[in-house]
Amino acid sequence: MQQMTQFDPVTLITPTAAMTAEVYGGRAKCLQRLIRLDMPVPTTVALSFDAVLDCAKGKLPDLDAILAPFGDCPLLSVRPSSQDPDWGGPGAILNIGMNDACFPKLCARVGEEAATYLYLRFVQRYAVHVARLDPEVFDFPNLSRTDALAAALRTYETEAEEPFPQDVRVQLAEVLRSMARAWDGTTARLLREAKGAPADAGLGLVVQELALGVGPGISGSGVIQFIDPATGLAQVTGRYSAQSQGREALTQEGAIYLTQDARGRALEDLAPEVFSRLQAFGEISRRRLREEMQIEFTVEDSQLHILDAVRVPRSSRALVRVAVDLANDGIIPHDEAVMRVPPSSLSELLHRQIDPAAPRDLIVRGIPASPGAATGRIVLTAGEAQASAARGEPCVLVRRETSPEDIRGMHAAQAVLTMRGGVTSHAAVIGRGLGVPCVVGASDLAIDRKTGTITAPGGRRFQVGDTITVDGTTGTVLAGAPPMLEAALDDSFRTLLAWADDARDIGVRANADTPNDAQTARNFEAEGIGLCRTEHMFFDDDRIGVMREMIFAETADDRRAVLDRLLPIQRADFAALFAIMAGRPVMIRLFDMPLHEFLPFDRPGQRDLAEQLALPLSTVIDRMQSLSEYNPMLGMRGVRQGIAVPEIYEMQIRAIFEAVAQCAQEGRKIRPEIMIPLISAKREVELIRIGVERIASEVRTRTGCDFDFELGVMVETPRAALRAGDIAEVADFLSFGTNDLTQMTYGLSRDDAGRFMSSYVQQGVYPEDPFHTLDLDGVGELLSIGAARGRATQPDITLSICGEHGGTRAAIAFCRAQGIDYVSCSPFRVPVARLTAAQLTLDDRARGEPRPKAPVISR
Repeated sequence: MQQMTQFDPVTLITPTAAMTAEVYGGRAKCLQRLIRLDMPVPTTVALSFDAVLDCAKGKLPDLDAILAPFGDCPLLSVRPSSQDPDWGGPGAILNIGMNDACFPKLCARVGEEAATYLYLRFVQRYAVHVARLDPEVFDFPNLSRTDALAAALRTYETEAEEPFPQDVRVQLAEVLRSMARAWDGTTARLLREAKGAPADAGLGLVVQELALGVGPGISGSGVIQFIDPATGLAQVTGRYSAQSQGREALTQEGAIYLTQDARGRALEDLAPEVFSRLQAFGEISRRRLREEMQIEFTVEDSQLHILDAVRVPRSSRALVRVAVDLANDGIIPHDEAVMRVPPSSLSELLHRQIDPAAPRDLIVRGIPASPGAATGRIVLTAGEAQASAARGEPCVLVRRETSPEDIRGMHAAQAVLTMRGGVTSHAAVIGRGLGVPCVVGASDLAIDRKTGTITAPGGRRFQVGDTITVDGTTGTVLAGAPPMLEAALDDSFRTLLAWADDARDIGVRANADTPNDAQTARNFEAEGIGLCRTEHMFFDDDRIGVMREMIFAETADDRRAVLDRLLPIQRADFAALFAIMAGRPVMIRLFDMPLHEFLPFDRPGQRDLAEQLALPLSTVIDRMQSLSEYNPMLGMRGVRQGIAVPEIYEMQIRAIFEAVAQCAQEGRKIRPEIMIPLISAKREVELIRIGVERIASEVRTRTGCDFDFELGVMVETPRAALRAGDIAEVADFLSFGTNDLTQMTYGLSRDDAGRFMSSYVQQGVYPEDPFHTLDLDGVGELLSIGAARGRATQPDITLSICGEHGGTRAAIAFCRAQGIDYVSCSPFRVPVARLTAAQLTLDDRARGEPRPKAPVISR
């Protein structure tokens, strides 16, 4: 690669000039490509990043070298040329070179009215954007153009305390210096960094001969593009304004359409030859530049000039369609189409979004936990949410934090908002699984349940029943109901992901807790279910009462008797999962939840429970107190409960195997994967395996169906990761649960960390929230140790991760590097994970670095 010092600081753009976007910026390089395609581009000179940086420091380039190609009495424009057009830059300055000497010549060329317009426009823009004078004093709405020009020149001399500069060299020098310093300013730097630009991103400038757009004959300026920027469908769009220059003129009254239109005049009618050439240039640009381009043009006395071409700004929906259409037309290969779409843009296609053009009445900001946007009336309890849904009224469930008891309300609500929690809190995890927009950690809100009031920053108050909108993509909560854009899963979306599947080399499964979740996972082409959290199945109305009755049973036999009523319901759940996944693997995690979470926490709920069980309220309260723990997430849950109170696991295992036998009798062979949660010792696995083998034998004998199964563990304690070699001796797979593993490695509560996490990240304690971005140094080392020790014991053992990190780029990249077989994430993250995995694979192939030890995953 050539070094920057080999490029001239000032270069005339020609077809053969030495020029790269990394030195002169994307606009300069694009203009060279247009010139190579024989488009009528005015004479243009490019200044390198280094030359512009010197301008900001007061060291100007050779002005004579810049002006030499333009001849005597030039009229020029200067435009920014950043490396990536999306990074922006200072606004263009037109009509440089206008002065008292040039004015008569220009009058003879285009007429006095047009020449006066150009001179006035330049004085106003130079005064405001270069000399930094007050714009209001240069506004003369009640004067003729001739009088306004004279007034502008006088005002400039008064305000700047010097005459308006008449030397083109002085004008150009000040414009270059002003634009260079504007790029180096704090505001501009923060704006471009927000768009992904590095802090030291450079700016180039292009000095171009001015194509006037005013004067005799057909003259004007316009912009044309050949797709609908919202949908990506082929469509000529843009505007043309006669006797004008610059993009801002296109928004003014008098701009006309480009194609023939019943609503008014069009350029196609006014100048069919010009329009035909623009269409031809658009097709040439598409095929030769391999992109849909927006072309800025000027017409001067029927002569067409191409001033610039940039990539058409487009929505996420259009982004996908354009990439697929270019590949289908043979312009780019499939792999390049896959690489052109940022995975994050797919989230916008999977969910409703607030229209970007809509006004936003912000109430509060929180943590974006589940993408999409939804509007509804405020409700404060799960019961109110269910009642609202029964009436057909959309609602937003607002809670301090959610618990498993709220799942039914979350199902019923359009969106969820909590005061507490982070990206792996209960509300966030369930919201993503359901595809419900969710914002958590909105700690600036205060709820008064007695009065049904929510108080927002600044004292704004909202009552139950008021309409709000939750934007889980941005983490904002808005008042009212702004316009929405609907989700869009079209053929282009599916085609792109099919190409991604052809490229990727790591599997992608979904976390799915219910048949509805499984259907969503199947719709998004997940390769199977990587985590089914069975405890979430017990909160439906026909189940939670039975679970509570089981909790109050006094003996093991009593518990078994109660659980026998749940057995057919669980069997039907698992049979439905197997049927929906149609032979794809299903990983079922056995019960993993403290029992007290099934009990009501408020006094009215406790009274209802006492009435249902025909027990004194005091007995209910005493039982709840006996189940309470100081730290329930580290207490009686997971495998500990399965060993100490085995009846629940026995029922679940029997339900799984009976569902497998039922499927076998229907001609479908299923090999279930059963996962034991919260393992920390090999002996725990051995004890559970004994029970699993016994029940499997009983079901085989009773049904006459032979079947196989896999039994593995969820590695979510540091000790399990460190002892993975021992555990792998008795496990068929190791699935790393990164939510709890992160929580236990850091000693952080994922539900409470949101209170201080932003401060920690801002002060550099952690580079990112470890519950949002996988900690590769700490948690990653445990994963690496666990994977290596597990494979050392059993080389063919299946490895996966199934925490909420599973759909993130960092986690997928790490898993590929460690030879992990698949990742599992919430259903609505599956498309993002599929595309991310493909892009990482293609990146490695481009560098000649194939993934180590990884099998190719077939769809």
